[in-house]
Amino acid sequence: MIKNVLSDMGGVGLYGVISVCLFFTVFTGAMIWTFAQRKSLMDSMGALPLADDRNAETAAGDSRHE
Repeated sequence: MIKNVLSDMGGVGLYGVISVCLFFTVFTGAMIWTFAQRKSLMDSMGALPLADDRNAETAAGDSRHE
């Protein structure tokens, strides 16, 4: 049924081309942004999941934001 609906619509193939181009543009932009970042920033961001929560004591009783 969906195949019949899509075949009756004109220009449906254009949506696929636009989707692939949009995906490729976003993916390329993300890759360029990633490789353009400083190594020190990437190292510090990569270590975040392994870092201890140093502010656990102050965050529990303090409502200030950094």
